[in-house]
Amino acid sequence: MARMRAVDAAVLVLEKEGISCAFGVPGAAINPLYSALKARDSIRHILARHVEGASHMAEGYTRAANGNIGLCLGTSGPAGTDMITGLYSASADSIPILCITGQAPRARLTKEDFQAVDIAAIAAPVTKWAVTVMEPYLVPMALQKAFHLMRSSRPGPVLIDLPIDVQLAEIEFDIDAYEPLPVFRPAMTRGQAEKALAMLNEAGKPLIVAGGGIINADASDLLIEFAEITGVPVIPTLMGWGSIPDDHRLMAGMCGLQTSHRYGNATMLEADFVFGIGNRWANRHTGSIDVYTRGRKFIHIDIEPTQIGRVFAPDLGIVSDAGAALKVLLDVATEWKTSGRLRDWSGWAKECRQRKKTMKRKTHFEQVPLKPQRIYEEMNRAFGRDTTYVTTIGLSQIAGAQFLHVYRPRNWINCGQAGPLGWTLPAALGVRAARPQANIVALSGDYDFQFMIEELAVGAQHKLPYIHVVVNNAYLGLIRQAQRGFAMDYEVSLAFENINTVGHAEVGYGVDHVAVAEAMGCKALRVRRPEEFQQAFAEARRLMEEHQVPVVLEFILERVTNISMGTEIDSITEFEELAERNEDAPTAIAMLD
Repeated sequence: MARMRAVDAAVLVLEKEGISCAFGVPGAAINPLYSALKARDSIRHILARHVEGASHMAEGYTRAANGNIGLCLGTSGPAGTDMITGLYSASADSIPILCITGQAPRARLTKEDFQAVDIAAIAAPVTKWAVTVMEPYLVPMALQKAFHLMRSSRPGPVLIDLPIDVQLAEIEFDIDAYEPLPVFRPAMTRGQAEKALAMLNEAGKPLIVAGGGIINADASDLLIEFAEITGVPVIPTLMGWGSIPDDHRLMAGMCGLQTSHRYGNATMLEADFVFGIGNRWANRHTGSIDVYTRGRKFIHIDIEPTQIGRVFAPDLGIVSDAGAALKVLLDVATEWKTSGRLRDWSGWAKECRQRKKTMKRKTHFEQVPLKPQRIYEEMNRAFGRDTTYVTTIGLSQIAGAQFLHVYRPRNWINCGQAGPLGWTLPAALGVRAARPQANIVALSGDYDFQFMIEELAVGAQHKLPYIHVVVNNAYLGLIRQAQRGFAMDYEVSLAFENINTVGHAEVGYGVDHVAVAEAMGCKALRVRRPEEFQQAFAEARRLMEEHQVPVVLEFILERVTNISMGTEIDSITEFEELAERNEDAPTAIAMLD
């Protein structure tokens, strides 16, 4: 047992729980914790330019880290309120991040002190637990509970608020006697697995819907094995994309209103049975429940009991961690396959592959200014199978999901439910911090990029290199497209005549992203014509490797392009012409037979 400040005990606990990197901004009320971090020098700290940016860095870190948890630090008052968007985004997608804030002294909490706010009450709706720790000895205990809660059942974020006098108080603490609490995850029983497989066996055209819970559980290999044993095609959700490779013979495409494939929607509409694992029936995946469920039976497996029946009542609901469920399902399916009890769906799988081969959207356009579809075609050519894509929201993300290819889990880092603009850039920095050797490509429209553009300086200062593809049409493109329903184009244009860019940037496109990126200490290139693509990608890689900073690759688009989407999965509007049937287009995926 040793006597130490509560914050010194806190840092020891963070180390024991596996924390190796923190993102944050110091301030008066959190300086004691920073002094403990400096004294130990065991946790890397990355200084953000905005605390919301730090929270998204922590998100990117967790989403990419395969087990470790992102840590975000900030002072009292506005630092905590700045974190709320990151906490909401993490909570919505079941991502554990830990946010620690400083706070005014306990005696001043009700006195309207400078930067004193009840951040625990503000954060409560978007966290698994938010607490202001009022007793010094409870600091390590609160952290122990926080890590247990973040990792158990449905993962999610926690906020711990530390009054400055609590941080500085001395306590007796023995780190050698500290152990992380066991993680609780519900598990499917064999009886439940047999019931589920018996229902599956009655189906003629079944699908597996693979959600983000499979990636959270690191169960992608189990999913692929289960799909291969049963022969049932897989529809990943946006959060589950990468759980089965895009070119796998049983990957049937994504379904939905926006981030979907034509063949994925067509296959869903043909199916008579849907086996949902680790998903939440998000509305951009389903559209209206009547259309999505008509003529189909459903099984829903989820780690959180209150998710079962939350959107619609399945024919069978089972509470289980996705990995635990797939293990027992695989055991039973293997036995049934060996004994000849498992039904043969090879004919149905062949139908799904045929749709995948023929139902394409066109990407090969030669226009100048560029059409966005061509950008994604060229990205598929330029970036390898191991590329990790990071993106958030907008037409850039929607088109990216329609045209890019993902082959591995955690290679599509996307905030699914919250979709905050500005998320992409700081999240990509967090991904880089978690995976120093990964090939990372971020994807933004111009407005997403401008939202937190100051975080480029973080990448330059801390040597966090990645390629940031910016598709620039000088528009809030998704909102402009949505405003068509109101017959307006109102306050969504970002274009203006920039007096500083005459003669060396795009006239009328407003912000000179190349100049801003270079001012931040990064490298940047601008691409205007199709013949410049591959040289630009190669040069971006060279600059990134040589200078170890983010490289911005801006593509100048035509001002208006409508991207395929609709209000129902059976009524998607295809604004652009489609690829010719059976063509050998660059969008084609070579499937394993």
